[in-house]
Amino acid sequence: MCKYEWTGRRGGQHQCIVSKIIFYEDKNFQGRHYECSSDFAEMHNHFSRCNSIKVDNGCWVAYEKPNYTGYQYMLNKGEYPDYQRWAGFNDCIRSCRMVPPYRGNYRMKIYGRSDFRGQNMEMMEDCPDLHESFHSRDISSANVMEGYWILHEHPHYRGRQYFLRPGEYRRHSEWGSSSPTIGSLRRVTETP
Repeated sequence: MCKYEWTGRRGGQHQCIVSKIIFYEDKNFQGRHYECSSDFAEMHNHFSRCNSIKVDNGCWVAYEKPNYTGYQYMLNKGEYPDYQRWAGFNDCIRSCRMVPPYRGNYRMKIYGRSDFRGQNMEMMEDCPDLHESFHSRDISSANVMEGYWILHEHPHYRGRQYFLRPGEYRRHSEWGSSSPTIGSLRRVTETP
């Protein structure tokens, strides 16, 4: 049985494509490595540093610290020969989470103040410059009704990244940010 995979029909038979990510200690896919095909909260026992990554299938979020905390990095299918290629701040990856395949609608409501108060706006599309649309860069709470989203610290999808699954986020600290400042947001649409 596959986990978080795309299943389809090929020649009358069901087909599984398993999501898989490979972490390498050294640049250019060298050194000790670890393969992962599901969420993993603590990877320190498997490698001491991470300088390159291959995503064979699926979308993943890699985290700087254990238990899905610290800097977050959205990784789509492809090769990342050094940590700068995934906008990494350092060579430390300690946990990862698979983004389940999703082909439905996207809907999120953002709020200027915590506990779903203040100025608000419903989002259904990517927004490269939040200040232009929302007239503020502060998002203090969010309700993700449909789909998976990435918030970016700066406009045009730059800076720190914050992964949001469906659910309620009463304050910015619940998605891992120390500040409510968000410059852009986008839907996670690249799945196998």
